[in-house]
Amino acid sequence: MGAARETEVRRFRRGFSIEPGERVLVVDDILTTGGSIRAVLAEVARHQGEVVAVAVLVQRAARPVDLGVPLFSLVTLNIPAYEPASCPLCAQGLPIVKPGSGKVGARQ
Repeated sequence: MGAARETEVRRFRRGFSIEPGERVLVVDDILTTGGSIRAVLAEVARHQGEVVAVAVLVQRAARPVDLGVPLFSLVTLNIPAYEPASCPLCAQGLPIVKPGSGKVGARQ
């Protein structure tokens, strides 16, 4: 689709448009909390498009995510996510490392 992040919202990139009433399938690589996909759904609604479903390659949500439309995924992984107060790794005093960054303390 081509929805780029602008602050806390998503906007379609130049040259991409949705006509009012046009049916849309939203596709993303990974679903964790659903926040990014919800932002795309809001952008489709702003253009008066009709989202018929969401498809993701990997659904890694620890809890079911209700997006208000059917959700399809190729792979579902049960990867728990913790708030800092209940994180077992935080309780052990282990440093936070953003995967692939090699930087201690970097958060996603």
